[in-house]
Amino acid sequence: MPKPIKILRTRNELQHWRAGLEATRPTVGFVPTMGALHRGHAELLRRIRPRCDVSVLSIFVNPTQFGPSEDLAKYPRTFERDLELACAQGVDVLFAPAPEEMYSSAHSTFVEETQVSRPLCGQFRPGHFRGVTTVVLKLFNLVRPKLALFGMKDAQQFFVLHQMNRDLDLRVSVEAIPTVREPDGLALSSRNAYLSADHRELAPRFYKTLAETSTRLRAGAPLSATLEAGRQALEACGFTVQYLDCVELPTFNSPNVVLPGCPYLLAAAVYLGATRLIDNVIVNPAALTAIGYSAPSFEPAESS
Repeated sequence: MPKPIKILRTRNELQHWRAGLEATRPTVGFVPTMGALHRGHAELLRRIRPRCDVSVLSIFVNPTQFGPSEDLAKYPRTFERDLELACAQGVDVLFAPAPEEMYSSAHSTFVEETQVSRPLCGQFRPGHFRGVTTVVLKLFNLVRPKLALFGMKDAQQFFVLHQMNRDLDLRVSVEAIPTVREPDGLALSSRNAYLSADHRELAPRFYKTLAETSTRLRAGAPLSATLEAGRQALEACGFTVQYLDCVELPTFNSPNVVLPGCPYLLAAAVYLGATRLIDNVIVNPAALTAIGYSAPSFEPAESS
């Protein structure tokens, strides 16, 4: 039988619970989510459990990371199913606040990372990463974890939060796990539920094209022409490409060439109908060890 899970709804409840741990000082592990949990989230919880004494999961659809034309109202909310998954993974505490609990009517302070958040999704979702960094910092302050795990499907988010953690001396170990995929390669995402049957059949071509583009870049193909070929291949399949680009890691600067042995993020956002999908591949992931990241966390994304 899965053990009972403690469900907390307010900041006061969470702070009171956290203060009660001070006598024993356990290692707290944390997985922040917006709910609509799937196997990717289950993998995060499975991996964090043996590395900590207490595991905390948050479910909060954060309004400050949605733009005015984005899908906040229709974002899937499946709390009872999420609770079943959390219990099955042995989560100790579930924090599920209401928006007014996290943001009072007088809230006027935000946290903004200004380098890593600029390109890629940052170009097309103004204010998105400011909302992410603000809510995650609030959650870190409430939960006070030693370890926080994130999935690499949202690679730019991970690197933004890693940078915030370093810059603000938060002393949290912010780590990533590889993207969890369907057998056909589609990255697991809560938004996959929006895909029509025809679009779901087409969707695996997204990652396949990224993997093929990464292979060409690692083989020395010219950067600009290779990225353009990838964009055209996706458009020819029926995707509407918002961006397909390559940035240096960890700076997220735009390179002129892809150098052997240096790490890059190849990332894209596309639309199938009204559904926006994102995915990425780390180019030369082994080189991440030289800049303070754990390369094995990223290597599976290179497989085609």
